[in-house]
Amino acid sequence: MTLPPWSEEIRTLYLSGAANQFILHGNTSDRLLLPEGESAGDSHPQAPGDRAPSRRLGNLPDFLVKHQLAKFDVVLACDLGAGVRVLAGDKLFQRWPGATEALPKTPAEMIVLLDRFLRFCVNLRVLRPDPGSKSEGSFAGRNLHVAIIFLNAQLLFPAARGLTGYDLNALASVVRSWSLETHFLEQNLAVFLVSEQINDLHPLLAMNPRAARLEVKLPGPAEMSEAFRALAPLYPKALEKVGNDLPLTAERLAGATLSALESLLKRREFLGEPLIESDLSALKRQLVEQDAQGLIEFLEPDRTLEDVQGQASVKEWMRQDIALWRQGDLAAMPMGYLFCGPVGTGKTYLVECLAGEAGVPVVKLKNFRDRWVGSTEGNLEKIFSLLQALGRCIVFIDEADQALGRRDGGAGDSGVGGRVYSMMAKEMSNTRNRGRVLWILASSRPDLIEIDLKRPGRVDVKIPLFPASGPEETYSLIRALGKKQNLELPKALPDVIRGVLPEWVTPGSAESLAIKVYRLVKTRGVDPVEALRDCLDEYQNPVPQNVMEHQIGLAVDEASDLAFVPEVFRQFRTPGIPRQ
Repeated sequence: MTLPPWSEEIRTLYLSGAANQFILHGNTSDRLLLPEGESAGDSHPQAPGDRAPSRRLGNLPDFLVKHQLAKFDVVLACDLGAGVRVLAGDKLFQRWPGATEALPKTPAEMIVLLDRFLRFCVNLRVLRPDPGSKSEGSFAGRNLHVAIIFLNAQLLFPAARGLTGYDLNALASVVRSWSLETHFLEQNLAVFLVSEQINDLHPLLAMNPRAARLEVKLPGPAEMSEAFRALAPLYPKALEKVGNDLPLTAERLAGATLSALESLLKRREFLGEPLIESDLSALKRQLVEQDAQGLIEFLEPDRTLEDVQGQASVKEWMRQDIALWRQGDLAAMPMGYLFCGPVGTGKTYLVECLAGEAGVPVVKLKNFRDRWVGSTEGNLEKIFSLLQALGRCIVFIDEADQALGRRDGGAGDSGVGGRVYSMMAKEMSNTRNRGRVLWILASSRPDLIEIDLKRPGRVDVKIPLFPASGPEETYSLIRALGKKQNLELPKALPDVIRGVLPEWVTPGSAESLAIKVYRLVKTRGVDPVEALRDCLDEYQNPVPQNVMEHQIGLAVDEASDLAFVPEVFRQFRTPGIPRQ
Protein backbone atom coordinates (compact mmCIF):
# COMPACT_ATOMS: atom_id res chain seq x y z
CA MET A 1 0.00 0.00 0.00
CA THR A 2 1.14 3.53 -0.80
CA LEU A 3 0.56 5.62 2.32
CA PRO A 4 -0.39 9.30 2.11
CA PRO A 5 2.62 11.67 2.31
CA TRP A 6 1.32 13.24 5.52
CA SER A 7 1.22 9.82 7.19
CA GLU A 8 4.82 9.08 6.29
CA GLU A 9 5.86 12.54 7.50
CA ILE A 10 4.18 11.97 10.87
CA ARG A 11 6.10 8.71 11.25
CA THR A 12 9.43 10.39 10.41
CA LEU A 13 8.90 13.37 12.70
CA TYR A 14 7.66 11.29 15.62
CA LEU A 15 10.31 8.55 15.49
CA SER A 16 13.11 11.08 15.06
CA GLY A 17 11.85 13.11 18.03
CA ALA A 18 11.49 16.22 15.84
CA ALA A 19 7.83 16.74 16.79
CA ASN A 20 5.15 15.18 18.95
CA GLN A 21 2.30 17.56 18.08
CA PHE A 22 0.70 17.51 14.65
CA ILE A 23 -1.85 19.86 13.09
CA LEU A 24 -3.76 17.98 10.39
CA HIS A 25 -5.64 20.32 8.07
CA GLY A 26 -7.22 20.26 4.64
CA ASN A 27 -9.32 17.29 3.54
CA THR A 28 -9.76 15.99 7.08
CA SER A 29 -13.48 15.16 6.87
CA ASP A 30 -13.10 12.84 3.90
CA ARG A 31 -13.07 9.07 3.83
CA LEU A 32 -9.61 7.48 3.66
CA LEU A 33 -8.40 4.21 2.23
CA LEU A 34 -7.39 1.99 5.15
CA PRO A 35 -4.35 -0.33 4.91
CA GLU A 36 -4.77 -3.95 3.84
CA GLY A 37 -6.67 -6.15 6.24
CA GLU A 38 -7.94 -3.19 8.30
CA SER A 39 -11.61 -2.32 8.34
CA ALA A 40 -13.57 0.57 9.74
CA GLY A 41 -16.49 -1.76 10.17
CA ASP A 42 -19.04 0.69 8.80
CA SER A 43 -18.00 1.17 5.19
CA HIS A 44 -20.55 -1.18 3.71
CA PRO A 45 -23.08 -3.69 5.05
CA GLN A 46 -22.19 -7.30 4.33
CA ALA A 47 -24.31 -10.41 4.18
CA PRO A 48 -23.21 -13.35 6.36
CA GLY A 49 -20.52 -15.35 4.61
CA ASP A 50 -19.46 -12.54 2.28
CA ARG A 51 -15.73 -12.41 1.77
CA ALA A 52 -14.48 -9.00 2.86
CA PRO A 53 -12.26 -7.14 0.39
CA SER A 54 -8.72 -6.38 1.49
CA ARG A 55 -9.24 -2.63 1.54
CA ARG A 56 -11.96 -0.48 3.07
CA LEU A 57 -12.74 3.17 3.51
CA GLY A 58 -12.76 4.76 6.93
CA ASN A 59 -12.51 8.22 8.44
CA LEU A 60 -9.40 9.99 9.71
CA PRO A 61 -9.68 8.67 13.30
CA ASP A 62 -10.04 5.14 11.87
CA PHE A 63 -6.81 5.59 9.91
CA LEU A 64 -4.92 7.03 12.86
CA VAL A 65 -6.04 4.36 15.34
CA LYS A 66 -5.82 1.32 13.05
CA HIS A 67 -2.61 2.23 11.27
CA GLN A 68 -0.69 5.27 12.50
CA LEU A 69 -1.15 4.50 16.21
CA ALA A 70 -1.63 0.73 16.05
CA LYS A 71 1.18 0.08 18.57
CA PHE A 72 0.15 2.79 21.05
CA ASP A 73 -1.03 1.70 24.50
CA VAL A 74 -3.75 4.33 24.93
CA VAL A 75 -5.46 6.48 22.30
CA LEU A 76 -7.93 9.13 23.46
CA ALA A 77 -10.23 11.28 21.33
CA CYS A 78 -11.54 14.63 22.40
CA ASP A 79 -14.18 16.80 20.73
CA LEU A 80 -16.70 19.40 21.76
CA GLY A 81 -19.74 17.22 21.12
CA ALA A 82 -18.76 13.82 22.54
CA GLY A 83 -16.19 14.87 25.13
CA VAL A 84 -13.30 12.51 25.96
CA ARG A 85 -13.51 8.98 24.52
CA VAL A 86 -11.12 6.03 24.70
CA LEU A 87 -10.41 4.71 21.20
CA ALA A 88 -7.75 2.15 22.20
CA GLY A 89 -6.36 0.80 25.50
CA ASP A 90 -9.59 1.09 27.48
CA LYS A 91 -8.60 -1.56 30.06
CA LEU A 92 -5.31 0.15 30.78
CA PHE A 93 -6.88 3.61 30.98
CA GLN A 94 -9.54 2.40 33.39
CA ARG A 95 -6.79 1.34 35.86
CA TRP A 96 -5.72 4.96 36.15
CA PRO A 97 -6.94 6.26 39.53
CA GLY A 98 -8.30 9.41 37.87
CA ALA A 99 -10.54 7.52 35.45
CA THR A 100 -14.26 7.97 36.00
CA GLU A 101 -17.27 6.20 34.55
CA ALA A 102 -18.54 9.41 32.99
CA LEU A 103 -15.70 11.17 31.22
CA PRO A 104 -15.98 14.98 31.06
CA LYS A 105 -17.54 16.86 28.14
CA THR A 106 -16.88 20.52 28.91
CA PRO A 107 -13.67 21.99 27.42
CA ALA A 108 -12.05 23.00 30.71
CA GLU A 109 -12.78 19.65 32.39
CA MET A 110 -11.54 17.72 29.35
CA ILE A 111 -8.18 19.51 29.23
CA VAL A 112 -7.70 19.19 32.99
CA LEU A 113 -8.36 15.43 32.84
CA LEU A 114 -6.02 14.91 29.87
CA ASP A 115 -3.25 16.96 31.45
CA ARG A 116 -3.55 15.01 34.73
CA PHE A 117 -3.40 11.70 32.88
CA LEU A 118 -0.30 12.73 30.91
CA ARG A 119 1.47 13.95 34.02
CA PHE A 120 0.54 10.70 35.77
CA CYS A 121 2.17 8.74 32.93
CA VAL A 122 5.27 10.92 33.09
CA ASN A 123 5.63 10.35 36.85
CA LEU A 124 5.11 6.59 36.63
CA ARG A 125 7.75 6.26 33.93
CA VAL A 126 10.50 6.93 36.46
CA LEU A 127 9.27 4.35 38.97
CA ARG A 128 11.23 1.12 39.38
CA PRO A 129 9.48 -1.76 37.58
CA ASP A 130 7.70 -4.19 39.90
CA PRO A 131 7.18 -7.94 39.32
CA GLY A 132 3.81 -7.26 37.77
CA SER A 133 4.95 -4.50 35.45
CA LYS A 134 4.61 -6.68 32.39
CA SER A 135 1.14 -7.86 33.22
CA GLU A 136 -1.86 -6.49 31.38
CA GLY A 137 -3.04 -3.20 32.76
CA SER A 138 0.05 -2.37 34.78
CA PHE A 139 1.42 1.20 34.71
CA ALA A 140 4.51 1.09 36.90
CA GLY A 141 7.87 1.52 35.22
CA ARG A 142 6.44 1.72 31.73
CA ASN A 143 6.99 4.47 29.19
CA LEU A 144 3.49 4.31 27.78
CA HIS A 145 2.74 5.29 24.22
CA VAL A 146 -0.16 7.72 24.53
CA ALA A 147 -1.94 9.61 21.76
CA ILE A 148 -4.61 12.29 21.99
CA ILE A 149 -6.70 13.24 18.96
CA PHE A 150 -8.59 16.55 19.07
CA LEU A 151 -11.35 16.27 16.47
CA ASN A 152 -12.73 19.56 15.13
CA ALA A 153 -10.06 21.27 17.18
CA GLN A 154 -11.18 24.66 15.88
CA LEU A 155 -14.36 24.33 17.98
CA LEU A 156 -12.43 23.64 21.18
CA PHE A 157 -9.72 26.20 20.45
CA PRO A 158 -11.25 28.75 18.05
CA ALA A 159 -9.23 31.55 16.51
CA ALA A 160 -11.90 34.14 17.33
CA ARG A 161 -11.60 35.30 20.93
CA GLY A 162 -14.51 36.16 23.19
CA LEU A 163 -16.84 33.48 21.81
CA THR A 164 -16.74 31.15 24.82
CA GLY A 165 -17.20 31.32 28.57
CA TYR A 166 -14.02 29.46 29.51
CA ASP A 167 -10.46 30.68 29.59
CA LEU A 168 -9.55 29.87 26.01
CA ASN A 169 -5.99 31.13 26.19
CA ALA A 170 -5.25 29.03 29.27
CA LEU A 171 -6.56 25.84 27.65
CA ALA A 172 -4.63 26.45 24.44
CA SER A 173 -1.50 27.09 26.55
CA VAL A 174 -1.86 23.75 28.31
CA VAL A 175 -2.09 21.83 25.04
CA ARG A 176 0.81 23.82 23.61
CA SER A 177 2.93 22.95 26.67
CA TRP A 178 2.70 19.24 25.79
CA SER A 179 4.95 19.97 22.79
CA LEU A 180 7.40 22.18 24.71
CA GLU A 181 8.07 20.78 28.20
CA THR A 182 10.97 18.31 28.42
CA HIS A 183 9.15 15.62 30.41
CA PHE A 184 6.41 15.45 27.77
CA LEU A 185 8.99 15.29 24.98
CA GLU A 186 10.64 12.32 26.74
CA GLN A 187 7.28 10.60 27.07
CA ASN A 188 6.02 8.58 24.09
CA LEU A 189 3.31 11.14 23.40
CA ALA A 190 1.60 12.14 20.14
CA VAL A 191 -1.02 14.90 19.96
CA PHE A 192 -3.17 15.51 16.88
CA LEU A 193 -5.13 18.70 16.29
CA VAL A 194 -7.57 18.10 13.42
CA SER A 195 -9.03 21.21 11.77
CA GLU A 196 -9.99 21.71 8.14
CA GLN A 197 -8.44 25.19 8.11
CA ILE A 198 -5.42 26.25 10.15
CA ASN A 199 -6.74 29.81 10.21
CA ASP A 200 -9.73 28.63 12.29
CA LEU A 201 -7.41 27.38 15.06
CA HIS A 202 -6.28 29.43 18.07
CA PRO A 203 -2.98 31.20 17.20
CA LEU A 204 -1.18 29.76 20.24
CA LEU A 205 -1.64 26.34 18.62
CA ALA A 206 -1.69 27.25 14.94
CA MET A 207 1.57 29.22 15.22
CA ASN A 208 3.33 26.85 17.62
CA PRO A 209 6.85 26.41 16.17
CA ARG A 210 7.13 22.94 17.75
CA ALA A 211 3.97 21.66 16.04
CA ALA A 212 4.15 20.13 12.56
CA ARG A 213 1.51 21.39 10.16
CA LEU A 214 0.55 18.69 7.66
CA GLU A 215 -2.00 18.98 4.90
CA VAL A 216 -4.32 16.07 4.19
CA LYS A 217 -4.71 16.57 0.47
CA LEU A 218 -7.63 15.68 -1.72
CA PRO A 219 -7.14 12.30 -3.40
CA GLY A 220 -5.16 12.47 -6.63
CA PRO A 221 -5.53 10.08 -9.59
CA ALA A 222 -3.34 7.36 -8.02
CA GLU A 223 -5.22 7.35 -4.71
CA MET A 224 -8.57 7.55 -6.51
CA SER A 225 -7.55 4.56 -8.63
CA GLU A 226 -6.67 2.55 -5.49
CA ALA A 227 -10.05 3.45 -4.02
CA PHE A 228 -11.83 2.27 -7.18
CA ARG A 229 -10.03 -1.07 -7.05
CA ALA A 230 -10.96 -1.48 -3.37
CA LEU A 231 -14.62 -0.58 -3.96
CA ALA A 232 -15.10 -2.55 -7.18
CA PRO A 233 -16.16 -5.80 -5.40
CA LEU A 234 -18.75 -3.87 -3.41
CA TYR A 235 -20.35 -2.03 -6.32
CA PRO A 236 -20.11 -4.33 -9.35
CA LYS A 237 -23.20 -3.00 -11.08
CA ALA A 238 -22.20 0.66 -10.71
CA LEU A 239 -18.75 -0.02 -12.17
CA GLU A 240 -19.51 -2.66 -14.79
CA LYS A 241 -19.16 -0.21 -17.73
CA VAL A 242 -15.88 1.38 -16.60
CA GLY A 243 -14.33 -1.49 -14.64
CA ASN A 244 -11.87 -2.36 -17.40
CA ASP A 245 -10.13 1.01 -17.17
CA LEU A 246 -10.35 2.16 -13.58
CA PRO A 247 -7.14 4.29 -13.72
CA LEU A 248 -8.62 6.42 -16.52
CA THR A 249 -11.93 6.70 -14.67
CA ALA A 250 -10.03 7.74 -11.53
CA GLU A 251 -8.09 10.38 -13.46
CA ARG A 252 -11.31 11.82 -14.86
CA LEU A 253 -12.77 12.14 -11.34
CA ALA A 254 -9.64 13.50 -9.63
CA GLY A 255 -10.56 16.47 -7.46
CA ALA A 256 -13.64 14.84 -5.94
CA THR A 257 -13.51 13.45 -2.41
CA LEU A 258 -13.67 9.74 -1.63
CA SER A 259 -16.80 10.47 0.41
CA ALA A 260 -18.50 11.88 -2.67
CA LEU A 261 -17.27 8.95 -4.78
CA GLU A 262 -18.56 6.40 -2.27
CA SER A 263 -21.98 8.10 -2.10
CA LEU A 264 -22.18 8.17 -5.89
CA LEU A 265 -21.36 4.46 -6.18
CA LYS A 266 -23.84 3.52 -3.46
CA ARG A 267 -26.62 5.43 -5.21
CA ARG A 268 -25.80 4.01 -8.66
CA GLU A 269 -25.56 0.46 -7.26
CA PHE A 270 -28.93 0.81 -5.54
CA LEU A 271 -30.59 2.16 -8.69
CA GLY A 272 -28.82 -0.33 -10.95
CA GLU A 273 -27.40 2.50 -13.07
CA PRO A 274 -23.79 1.86 -14.17
CA LEU A 275 -21.39 4.73 -14.64
CA ILE A 276 -20.55 5.40 -18.26
CA GLU A 277 -17.58 7.26 -19.68
CA SER A 278 -19.67 10.18 -20.94
CA ASP A 279 -20.99 10.74 -17.39
CA LEU A 280 -17.64 11.42 -15.85
CA SER A 281 -17.02 15.09 -16.70
CA ALA A 282 -20.47 16.17 -15.53
CA LEU A 283 -20.19 14.00 -12.41
CA LYS A 284 -16.81 15.49 -11.56
CA ARG A 285 -18.22 19.02 -11.76
CA GLN A 286 -21.18 18.03 -9.66
CA LEU A 287 -19.13 16.27 -6.98
CA VAL A 288 -16.43 18.95 -6.74
CA GLU A 289 -18.90 21.85 -6.59
CA GLN A 290 -20.82 20.00 -3.88
CA ASP A 291 -17.66 19.45 -1.82
CA ALA A 292 -16.53 23.05 -2.36
CA GLN A 293 -19.74 24.33 -0.73
CA GLY A 294 -20.37 27.13 -3.21
CA LEU A 295 -16.83 28.54 -3.20
CA ILE A 296 -16.19 27.67 -6.84
CA GLU A 297 -18.11 26.77 -9.95
CA PHE A 298 -17.09 25.10 -13.19
CA LEU A 299 -17.59 26.93 -16.44
CA GLU A 300 -18.54 24.66 -19.32
CA PRO A 301 -16.67 25.86 -22.40
CA ASP A 302 -18.56 24.95 -25.57
CA ARG A 303 -16.58 27.25 -27.85
CA THR A 304 -13.00 27.76 -29.00
CA LEU A 305 -10.83 30.66 -30.14
CA GLU A 306 -12.45 30.29 -33.58
CA ASP A 307 -15.51 31.91 -32.03
CA VAL A 308 -13.59 35.08 -31.10
CA GLN A 309 -14.11 37.91 -33.58
CA GLY A 310 -10.89 39.68 -34.56
CA GLN A 311 -8.02 39.76 -32.02
CA ALA A 312 -5.73 37.89 -34.44
CA SER A 313 -2.47 38.60 -32.57
CA VAL A 314 -4.04 37.66 -29.24
CA LYS A 315 -5.39 34.37 -30.58
CA GLU A 316 -2.06 33.49 -32.18
CA TRP A 317 -0.22 34.06 -28.90
CA MET A 318 -2.67 31.98 -26.87
CA ARG A 319 -2.62 29.14 -29.41
CA GLN A 320 1.16 29.03 -29.14
CA ASP A 321 0.87 28.76 -25.36
CA ILE A 322 -1.68 25.96 -25.67
CA ALA A 323 0.64 24.08 -28.05
CA LEU A 324 3.45 24.31 -25.47
CA TRP A 325 1.05 23.15 -22.74
CA ARG A 326 0.00 20.09 -24.72
CA GLN A 327 3.61 19.19 -25.51
CA GLY A 328 4.61 19.48 -21.86
CA ASP A 329 7.16 22.17 -22.77
CA LEU A 330 6.53 24.44 -19.78
CA ALA A 331 9.63 26.64 -19.69
CA ALA A 332 7.86 29.43 -21.61
CA MET A 333 4.37 28.59 -20.39
CA PRO A 334 2.87 31.59 -18.56
CA MET A 335 1.83 31.30 -14.94
CA GLY A 336 -1.10 33.59 -15.61
CA TYR A 337 -2.93 36.01 -17.89
CA LEU A 338 -4.56 39.34 -17.20
CA PHE A 339 -7.48 40.24 -19.46
CA CYS A 340 -8.26 43.92 -19.18
CA GLY A 341 -10.43 46.33 -21.10
CA PRO A 342 -13.64 48.34 -20.93
CA VAL A 343 -16.81 46.85 -19.51
CA GLY A 344 -18.50 44.47 -21.98
CA THR A 345 -15.46 43.66 -24.13
CA GLY A 346 -15.87 39.91 -23.63
CA LYS A 347 -13.29 39.01 -21.00
CA THR A 348 -15.31 36.08 -19.63
CA TYR A 349 -16.14 34.97 -23.16
CA LEU A 350 -12.45 34.89 -24.08
CA VAL A 351 -11.69 32.78 -21.00
CA GLU A 352 -14.31 30.24 -22.08
CA CYS A 353 -12.95 30.18 -25.64
CA LEU A 354 -9.38 29.69 -24.39
CA ALA A 355 -10.50 26.84 -22.13
CA GLY A 356 -12.43 25.18 -24.96
CA GLU A 357 -9.35 25.41 -27.17
CA ALA A 358 -7.12 23.94 -24.44
CA GLY A 359 -9.61 21.25 -23.44
CA VAL A 360 -9.22 21.78 -19.68
CA PRO A 361 -11.78 22.62 -16.98
CA VAL A 362 -12.31 26.22 -15.95
CA VAL A 363 -12.75 26.90 -12.24
CA LYS A 364 -14.32 30.24 -11.41
CA LEU A 365 -13.77 31.57 -7.91
CA LYS A 366 -17.03 32.75 -6.42
CA ASN A 367 -17.48 34.87 -3.31
CA PHE A 368 -14.97 33.30 -0.93
CA ARG A 369 -15.06 36.27 1.46
CA ASP A 370 -16.91 35.75 4.73
CA ARG A 371 -17.87 38.02 7.58
CA TRP A 372 -16.58 35.63 10.26
CA VAL A 373 -13.01 36.12 11.51
CA GLY A 374 -10.68 33.66 9.79
CA SER A 375 -13.37 32.21 7.51
CA THR A 376 -12.18 34.00 4.37
CA GLU A 377 -8.66 32.66 4.81
CA GLY A 378 -10.09 29.21 5.54
CA ASN A 379 -12.13 29.33 2.34
CA LEU A 380 -9.01 30.15 0.34
CA GLU A 381 -7.15 27.23 1.95
CA LYS A 382 -9.96 24.93 0.83
CA ILE A 383 -9.89 26.33 -2.72
CA PHE A 384 -6.12 25.95 -3.03
CA SER A 385 -6.29 22.34 -1.83
CA LEU A 386 -8.95 21.64 -4.44
CA LEU A 387 -6.87 23.17 -7.23
CA GLN A 388 -3.91 20.96 -6.31
CA ALA A 389 -6.07 17.86 -6.77
CA LEU A 390 -7.76 18.83 -10.03
CA GLY A 391 -4.78 18.44 -12.33
CA ARG A 392 -4.56 20.79 -15.29
CA CYS A 393 -7.11 23.57 -15.02
CA ILE A 394 -7.70 27.26 -15.59
CA VAL A 395 -8.60 29.39 -12.56
CA PHE A 396 -10.68 32.43 -13.48
CA ILE A 397 -10.98 35.40 -11.13
CA ASP A 398 -13.44 37.97 -12.42
CA GLU A 399 -13.43 41.53 -11.06
CA ALA A 400 -9.91 40.80 -9.84
CA ASP A 401 -9.45 44.38 -8.62
CA GLN A 402 -12.08 43.64 -5.94
CA ALA A 403 -11.38 39.96 -5.23
CA LEU A 404 -7.63 39.89 -4.72
CA GLY A 405 -7.29 42.19 -1.75
CA ARG A 406 -4.71 44.88 -1.04
CA ARG A 407 -1.22 44.69 0.40
CA ASP A 408 -2.11 47.40 2.91
CA GLY A 409 -5.60 46.05 3.72
CA GLY A 410 -6.77 48.62 6.21
CA ALA A 411 -8.52 48.41 9.54
CA GLY A 412 -11.91 48.74 7.85
CA ASP A 413 -11.92 45.03 6.98
CA SER A 414 -9.95 43.87 10.05
CA GLY A 415 -6.96 43.18 7.82
CA VAL A 416 -8.74 40.53 5.74
CA GLY A 417 -7.80 42.26 2.46
CA GLY A 418 -4.12 42.16 3.35
CA ARG A 419 -4.26 38.48 4.30
CA VAL A 420 -6.13 37.61 1.09
CA TYR A 421 -3.49 39.49 -0.90
CA SER A 422 -0.69 37.62 0.86
CA MET A 423 -2.26 34.19 0.33
CA MET A 424 -3.09 34.86 -3.33
CA ALA A 425 0.39 36.24 -4.06
CA LYS A 426 2.02 33.16 -2.54
CA GLU A 427 -0.18 30.70 -4.42
CA MET A 428 0.04 32.48 -7.78
CA SER A 429 3.85 32.49 -7.66
CA ASN A 430 4.16 28.81 -6.70
CA THR A 431 6.33 27.49 -9.53
CA ARG A 432 5.11 23.94 -8.90
CA ASN A 433 1.82 25.10 -10.44
CA ARG A 434 3.41 25.99 -13.78
CA GLY A 435 1.74 23.81 -16.38
CA ARG A 436 -0.88 22.62 -13.89
CA VAL A 437 -2.78 25.76 -12.92
CA LEU A 438 -3.17 28.70 -15.27
CA TRP A 439 -4.42 31.83 -13.51
CA ILE A 440 -6.59 34.27 -15.45
CA LEU A 441 -7.51 37.61 -13.92
CA ALA A 442 -10.10 39.86 -15.53
CA SER A 443 -10.75 43.51 -14.73
CA SER A 444 -11.86 46.75 -16.32
CA ARG A 445 -9.78 48.55 -13.68
CA PRO A 446 -6.38 46.83 -13.79
CA ASP A 447 -4.82 49.89 -12.18
CA LEU A 448 -6.51 48.88 -8.90
CA ILE A 449 -4.83 45.46 -8.83
CA GLU A 450 -1.65 45.44 -6.76
CA ILE A 451 1.41 45.72 -9.01
CA ASP A 452 3.06 42.76 -7.28
CA LEU A 453 0.17 40.52 -8.29
CA LYS A 454 0.62 41.52 -11.94
CA ARG A 455 4.36 41.02 -12.12
CA PRO A 456 5.99 38.31 -14.27
CA GLY A 457 6.04 35.03 -12.39
CA ARG A 458 2.42 35.55 -11.39
CA VAL A 459 0.90 37.20 -14.46
CA ASP A 460 3.24 36.87 -17.42
CA VAL A 461 0.93 38.00 -20.23
CA LYS A 462 -1.40 41.00 -20.05
CA ILE A 463 -3.91 41.09 -22.88
CA PRO A 464 -6.00 44.20 -23.56
CA LEU A 465 -9.48 43.83 -25.06
CA PHE A 466 -11.10 46.67 -26.96
CA PRO A 467 -14.42 47.58 -28.54
CA ALA A 468 -14.91 47.36 -32.29
CA SER A 469 -12.72 49.97 -33.96
CA GLY A 470 -14.56 50.75 -37.21
CA PRO A 471 -17.83 50.25 -39.16
CA GLU A 472 -16.82 46.94 -40.77
CA GLU A 473 -15.69 45.43 -37.46
CA THR A 474 -18.75 46.76 -35.65
CA TYR A 475 -21.14 45.30 -38.21
CA SER A 476 -19.29 41.99 -38.27
CA LEU A 477 -19.63 41.77 -34.49
CA ILE A 478 -23.38 42.53 -34.55
CA ARG A 479 -23.91 40.06 -37.39
CA ALA A 480 -22.00 37.28 -35.59
CA LEU A 481 -23.96 37.76 -32.37
CA GLY A 482 -27.19 38.02 -34.36
CA LYS A 483 -26.66 34.47 -35.59
CA LYS A 484 -27.26 33.30 -32.02
CA GLN A 485 -30.78 34.73 -32.42
CA ASN A 486 -31.16 33.19 -35.92
CA LEU A 487 -30.96 36.63 -37.51
CA GLU A 488 -29.84 36.46 -41.15
CA LEU A 489 -28.01 39.72 -41.83
CA PRO A 490 -26.14 40.05 -45.15
CA LYS A 491 -22.40 39.38 -45.08
CA ALA A 492 -21.50 42.73 -46.66
CA LEU A 493 -22.16 45.89 -44.67
CA PRO A 494 -25.33 47.50 -46.14
CA ASP A 495 -24.90 51.16 -47.11
CA VAL A 496 -28.07 52.09 -45.24
CA ILE A 497 -26.39 50.88 -42.02
CA ARG A 498 -22.88 52.24 -42.54
CA GLY A 499 -23.66 55.86 -41.69
CA VAL A 500 -25.47 55.15 -38.44
CA LEU A 501 -23.14 52.59 -36.88
CA PRO A 502 -21.86 53.93 -33.55
CA GLU A 503 -18.23 53.96 -32.45
CA TRP A 504 -16.70 51.59 -29.93
CA VAL A 505 -19.39 48.93 -29.74
CA THR A 506 -18.41 46.17 -27.32
CA PRO A 507 -19.52 42.53 -27.62
CA GLY A 508 -21.86 43.13 -24.71
CA SER A 509 -23.47 46.10 -26.45
CA ALA A 510 -23.62 44.21 -29.76
CA GLU A 511 -25.42 41.29 -28.15
CA SER A 512 -27.93 43.68 -26.59
CA LEU A 513 -28.51 45.24 -30.03
CA ALA A 514 -28.96 41.81 -31.63
CA ILE A 515 -31.63 40.89 -29.08
CA LYS A 516 -33.44 44.18 -29.71
CA VAL A 517 -33.32 43.58 -33.47
CA TYR A 518 -34.69 40.07 -32.99
CA ARG A 519 -37.56 41.50 -30.94
CA LEU A 520 -38.48 43.97 -33.71
CA VAL A 521 -38.31 41.25 -36.36
CA LYS A 522 -40.65 39.03 -34.36
CA THR A 523 -43.11 41.69 -33.17
CA ARG A 524 -43.31 43.85 -36.31
CA GLY A 525 -42.41 41.33 -38.99
CA VAL A 526 -39.83 43.67 -40.53
CA ASP A 527 -36.64 42.75 -42.40
CA PRO A 528 -33.57 42.29 -40.12
CA VAL A 529 -31.64 45.07 -41.89
CA GLU A 530 -34.57 47.47 -41.46
CA ALA A 531 -34.92 46.42 -37.81
CA LEU A 532 -31.20 47.04 -37.23
CA ARG A 533 -31.47 50.44 -38.91
CA ASP A 534 -34.37 51.39 -36.60
CA CYS A 535 -32.48 50.21 -33.50
CA LEU A 536 -29.40 52.26 -34.43
CA ASP A 537 -31.34 55.50 -34.98
CA GLU A 538 -31.63 56.25 -31.29
CA TYR A 539 -28.84 54.01 -30.01
CA GLN A 540 -26.90 55.27 -27.01
CA ASN A 541 -23.72 53.55 -25.84
CA PRO A 542 -24.36 52.07 -22.38
CA VAL A 543 -20.86 53.11 -21.27
CA PRO A 544 -20.32 56.92 -21.18
CA GLN A 545 -17.68 58.23 -23.59
CA ASN A 546 -15.32 59.49 -20.90
CA VAL A 547 -15.47 56.20 -19.00
CA MET A 548 -14.82 54.26 -22.19
CA GLU A 549 -11.80 56.41 -23.08
CA HIS A 550 -10.39 56.05 -19.57
CA GLN A 551 -10.75 52.26 -19.54
CA ILE A 552 -9.28 51.97 -23.03
CA GLY A 553 -6.27 53.98 -21.85
CA LEU A 554 -5.82 51.71 -18.83
CA ALA A 555 -5.91 48.62 -21.07
CA VAL A 556 -3.36 50.10 -23.49
CA ASP A 557 -1.02 51.02 -20.63
CA GLU A 558 -1.33 47.55 -19.14
CA ALA A 559 -0.64 45.54 -22.32
CA SER A 560 2.47 43.39 -22.04
CA ASP A 561 3.01 43.70 -25.83
CA LEU A 562 1.93 46.59 -28.05
CA ALA A 563 1.28 44.04 -30.80
CA PHE A 564 -1.94 43.32 -28.90
CA VAL A 565 -3.09 46.95 -29.33
CA PRO A 566 -4.71 48.01 -32.64
CA GLU A 567 -3.17 51.16 -34.10
CA VAL A 568 -6.38 53.15 -33.64
CA PHE A 569 -6.22 52.74 -29.84
CA ARG A 570 -2.53 53.45 -29.30
CA GLN A 571 -3.29 57.16 -29.10
CA PHE A 572 -4.78 56.52 -25.65
CA ARG A 573 -1.49 55.31 -24.23
CA THR A 574 -0.40 57.51 -21.33
CA PRO A 575 2.93 59.16 -22.18
CA GLY A 576 5.81 57.94 -20.05
CA ILE A 577 4.01 54.85 -18.74
CA PRO A 578 6.57 52.01 -18.64
CA ARG A 579 5.68 48.45 -19.56
CA GLN A 580 4.94 46.55 -16.32
